[in-house]
Amino acid sequence: MGQRYTIKELPPDLRPRERLLSAGPEALSNAELMGILFGIGTREKTAVELASQVIVESGDLFGMHAVSSHELLEIKGIGPAKACIILAAVEFGKRLGRVRNPGRPVISSPADVDGLLRGRIANQDRENFVAVLLNTKNEVIEAPVVSVGTLSSTLVHPREVFKPAIRASAASVILSHNHPSGRVEPSSEDREITGRLVSAAKIIGIEVLDHVIIGREHFSMKEHGML
Repeated sequence: MGQRYTIKELPPDLRPRERLLSAGPEALSNAELMGILFGIGTREKTAVELASQVIVESGDLFGMHAVSSHELLEIKGIGPAKACIILAAVEFGKRLGRVRNPGRPVISSPADVDGLLRGRIANQDRENFVAVLLNTKNEVIEAPVVSVGTLSSTLVHPREVFKPAIRASAASVILSHNHPSGRVEPSSEDREITGRLVSAAKIIGIEVLDHVIIGREHFSMKEHGML
């Protein structure tokens, strides 16, 4: 069995911090980036090895999107301090993803919705249901993921959709979700959920403008007379 090195014993060009400074963060693996946040590992694992374990046991980056403190604390080597680092980093990443453009994009067509969300949800392996919150000028206030489903479907409750809309004083909402299969035709469940959400929106006074399904292309339920 070969000799095992700690990070400090590695040559400088193999250490994550040195590589980040010389080659940029894009050159580092996910485990190396998280390892830098950890700073130190355990007696058995370097920070990078521990980070790799966390990522794998959380279900890769997709799973980390919704990982809980309880799940993290069950991983050997992860205590409250490292769990807080992970949760803070995940939440910070979510917030960064919502403010890539310092201005507020304006939604005037389903293509605009596709352009706003494709990079976030089109290639996810589970259905991500997003509520695009708009002000009276159809400017995007925010576009939170309100539900993450299974490989084939998503469960959405009106409370999850309209709670952020009410909090943000949104004038209207555009619903959107991805189809991991790539096909964009709405299922019977998509139609049922849309009808339920439209009915709930009328009660609270927030208009649902459209439901856009994103896959290899995009599909507007409004343009097809389904809303």
